[in-house]
Amino acid sequence: MLGILTVNTGTPEAPNAGAVRRFLKPFLSDRRVVELPRLLWLPLLNGVILPLRSPRSARNYQKVWMDGGSPLTVYSGQLRDALAAELHQRLGDAVAIESAFLYSKPQVATALRSLRAAGALDIVVLPLFPQTSGTTTGAVYDQVAAALRNCRELPTLRLISNYHDAAGYIQALAASVRAHWQSLGRSTHLLMSFHGIPERCVQQGDPYECHCRSTADLLAKELGLDDKAWSLSFQSRFGNARWLTPATDKTLAELPARGVRELTLVCPGFAVDCLETLEEIAIGGRELFLHAGGQHFSYVPALNGSAAHARVLAQLCAPAA
Repeated sequence: MLGILTVNTGTPEAPNAGAVRRFLKPFLSDRRVVELPRLLWLPLLNGVILPLRSPRSARNYQKVWMDGGSPLTVYSGQLRDALAAELHQRLGDAVAIESAFLYSKPQVATALRSLRAAGALDIVVLPLFPQTSGTTTGAVYDQVAAALRNCRELPTLRLISNYHDAAGYIQALAASVRAHWQSLGRSTHLLMSFHGIPERCVQQGDPYECHCRSTADLLAKELGLDDKAWSLSFQSRFGNARWLTPATDKTLAELPARGVRELTLVCPGFAVDCLETLEEIAIGGRELFLHAGGQHFSYVPALNGSAAHARVLAQLCAPAA
């Protein structure tokens, strides 16, 4: 039996400071996420960052919380169900699918045990980060290795490192932008915002920035956009280190002065919508752009649990099916 495990970052269980703190602590304690020396970082994290950031993040989560939980929980569940339906159509009962989070439940180790209990002898691990980075995909590799460390009978394992330039992924993104424009009207400019990482990660060999720029170029080409009709930026900066530029918040504040009054924004690095897309971009980004003189702002939802998204991921996981 083939086992499929999709992995994303994680989410608090509730939109309150305590739940957010319980999520943020393991997340920001991971050496993959913050590479500062532990003797320096952990006292700062526990004494300053968590007490200050947890209530603020909780208020942001409250703006976008859904009946079924956080957006990441809801849309990840929808994507898992759509992927399961697509794979069962292709492979019948010879496949088992689980989803997991790095820093919240369901955990990677638990999901892997479920796949093994279901009889999966071949397991494909798909980190839901199209553009690979040590800060994200690297953490998935770490947790998978840790979960299997004491196993006597190891499964055949395939880990998909990235799909930033997969034709189906680019085509699905382009189709979502076209459908958005058909529904709400086409703007004069498309901004592609990716999650940022510290510049030092790239300087040390992380391919993430190259992958983001490759995705953006391919998407612009697929949409037939000339160089003036689109731009790229990086969001979600954290701390005082230098992060990849241009920054999304500064770009949104500057675009109206450059003559861009109508803007569509898409986040091609997010497989499903979450706090960073719905609160930071769809709410906060809109306010920034309109306050700076923009006249029309619209956000293109992530691919989420769409049939097109499920087909892309199914092809990645079982290309011969």
